[in-house]
Amino acid sequence: MRRHIAVIGGGAAGFFAAIAAAERLGKEGRVTLLEATAHPLAKVRISGGGRCNLTHSCFDPAELARRYPRGGRELLGAFHRWQPRDTLEWFAKRGVAAKAEADGRMFPVTDDSATVVDCLTRAARQAGVDLRLRCPVRSIRREGDGFSLELADGPLRVDRVILATGGAAGGGGHALAAGLGHSIEPPVPSLFTFRIRDPRLEGLSGLSVADAGTEVQGTRLRERGPVLVTHDGLSGPGILRLSAWGARELAQANHRFTLGVNWAPTLAPAAVEATLAGLREREARKSVATWNPLGIPARLWERLAAAAGASGTWSNLPADRLKALAAQVSATRLQVDGKNTNKEEFVTCGGVRLREVDFRAMESRVAPGLFLAGEVLDIDGVTGGFNFQAAWTTGWLAGNAAAA
Repeated sequence: MRRHIAVIGGGAAGFFAAIAAAERLGKEGRVTLLEATAHPLAKVRISGGGRCNLTHSCFDPAELARRYPRGGRELLGAFHRWQPRDTLEWFAKRGVAAKAEADGRMFPVTDDSATVVDCLTRAARQAGVDLRLRCPVRSIRREGDGFSLELADGPLRVDRVILATGGAAGGGGHALAAGLGHSIEPPVPSLFTFRIRDPRLEGLSGLSVADAGTEVQGTRLRERGPVLVTHDGLSGPGILRLSAWGARELAQANHRFTLGVNWAPTLAPAAVEATLAGLREREARKSVATWNPLGIPARLWERLAAAAGASGTWSNLPADRLKALAAQVSATRLQVDGKNTNKEEFVTCGGVRLREVDFRAMESRVAPGLFLAGEVLDIDGVTGGFNFQAAWTTGWLAGNAAAA
């Protein structure tokens, strides 16, 4: 009797799981991929600004696992079985070559997410996956040795189920998992930008600082990396990583908190002050507002100087204004009054509790025969291709185990 596997969710993890299962089953089984919307792989299509940040060039499983605020410990073993190198080889065999950027992010050489979408769609079709769109699953119940899925046009009887519906708050996948006995960690946003209204940032949209230190005042949350000024606040890796590690803590604060930014993190605050003091002699006649030795973008430097009340020439700068300017450089305080989605991407922390899943096979410990992959689990990574890598890894493991 041919085994029938249903994969619920037509995103990255769902497609990868369906392809893996179908390729392993061959003619001995059937794989049905159920997507609730008319647009499969929608998140893949918009990711990376439409370029698709496939994965990251981090090939050491231990180091890779450290990029996940939630799920890193559980993924460590999984990454020994399927990691970025395997992902790149998988896509390369199917005609999608990838390139690494300076920060380790990897994109298709075409810089077009359609390349990845087309590859996955083609691979699923060639493997014999039956893709059904506009087909939400209303419920799953155990039926004998298998499961019965309630669809709009009636029940679907299958032997095994792979749940890969993503992690959006209110998503149907969490309800389906809970209906089979799973516990759900409440989903909250991760990888978001900070909404800030401050005169020091007004009109600077698009300005970037290559290296800045960021921290949430009153917590242990610290990060360092590029920071980008947006039309309504701050973004960039130094902000997004902070939001990921602090996802739950910041949600509890209703995303209102004080952000500290060090615009010259390579220098201790005392060294910043000493450097500025030295300018009173070396660059005595130059304007404070337009001459800085710290590599801070000129427009931002002007705002910091104005906020410190530092004007005129360096030779005439009073000691208290110099101290105030040094403080603006090393410890700018900004009030965050909310969050915004990073571009069009949406990542959450939260989902099916990880201790209820056997990560060797991605099989449920609560409902044997149910497998889970992707963001329906309480797994999320920092920015840089890590969330997609978790999808590829868990999807491949779940698909192969379900077909085994």
